[in-house]
Amino acid sequence: MAELITMPKLGFDMAEGKLGEWVKQTGAVVTQGETIVLVETDKATVEVPAFRSGVLHTILVPAGESVPIGTPIGVIAEPGEAVDLAALGLAPAAPAAPAPKPAAAAVSAATGPVVLPSQTPAPELAEGGRLAASPVAARMAAELGIDLRRVRGSGPGGRIIKRDIETYVQEPAAAPEKSAAAALPIATPSYIPPAEGYTVEPLTGMRQTIAKRMVESKTQAPHFYVTMDIDMGPAMALRGQINALLPEGEKLSVNDLIVKAAAIALRQFPGINASFAADGIHIHEQVNVGLAVARDNGLVTAVLRDGDKKSLTQIAAEARDLVARAREGRMKPDDMVGATFTISNLGMFDVDAFSAIITLPQAAALAVGAVKRTPVVNAEGQLAVGTRMKATLSADHRVTDGAEVAKFLQTLKAALEQPLRLVV
Repeated sequence: MAELITMPKLGFDMAEGKLGEWVKQTGAVVTQGETIVLVETDKATVEVPAFRSGVLHTILVPAGESVPIGTPIGVIAEPGEAVDLAALGLAPAAPAAPAPKPAAAAVSAATGPVVLPSQTPAPELAEGGRLAASPVAARMAAELGIDLRRVRGSGPGGRIIKRDIETYVQEPAAAPEKSAAAALPIATPSYIPPAEGYTVEPLTGMRQTIAKRMVESKTQAPHFYVTMDIDMGPAMALRGQINALLPEGEKLSVNDLIVKAAAIALRQFPGINASFAADGIHIHEQVNVGLAVARDNGLVTAVLRDGDKKSLTQIAAEARDLVARAREGRMKPDDMVGATFTISNLGMFDVDAFSAIITLPQAAALAVGAVKRTPVVNAEGQLAVGTRMKATLSADHRVTDGAEVAKFLQTLKAALEQPLRLVV
């Protein structure tokens, strides 16, 4: 039975996606889980797999087009199946209605209709007399105040697509003529010296998304912060023993230990593994840890699922794979969504401590600094050399309170200071 392939939601705030490349072409046989199309988001190029086996019967949206989430982009069917597109809700556009003749240019049928040079050919009409335009083109036209009847469509059946709006905006005739007087700048006094010695770097899509998300988080979620100092000596000793038994390329990182310890603490304190919603606080059953990954053009979060149920070596292997795909910009849909908690680690940059901004709708984010050798006072009251790390939890005060956050950090600290908890 034929089914629609729709633009997937690949992020909490994703509204639309761009079809980067169809890996499979019309008529190709596909198997479940096989990559069929690449979708470009503001943060990464995502490999979208087939949700079932069959044949890619129809490609509805060509590569390079941007469409809102949920928009049908293709049809997958059984081999040899006759597909009724209308039954899938994809009624084809009706034939174009002829444009009315201007009164001044009316001529006899023998000589044919006359189109004045100043007129733009009318776009195709969809069923019911509506203009045939993609959702993105319609939204762009509304935002720019463009009359779609003046735009010539280049899509299938004369459909107006995003490229047509962009072309129309760039045409000289599209902009209203301004009088010579209106074109002259108006001199206004200024008491602020002009800025000098700087260049403007345009905002990338990723940077715009990060800016939007961070402002939303800081304005919507009342953040509070709790910091704890952790003795990492025992954890580093255990890591050294385990890595001595592992081949190169499979060794544990400090972050792997932190992920496992955080997953254990989240299982014990489900109020931290939660999110705020209009209908109440959602307590999540899965412990899915988001790993903040730095890229040249911004930050992405890769999701490691069920961290409380996996061994240290499993966490290490999955984290390496996730981070590699995130840095290469070729993530899978499951890599980007579903995190219930986020860890941001700047220890590799020799940062002592910092506070992370919560990724909504999550309730908390853990920020960890570098593991450092530092003077400490031991249990006997003597000055000694210790191995310490600072961890700061940013929490949403709508979801949790200081006492619960402190207990969570105590559990995290205990798991790292008694690291056999991480392997049993």
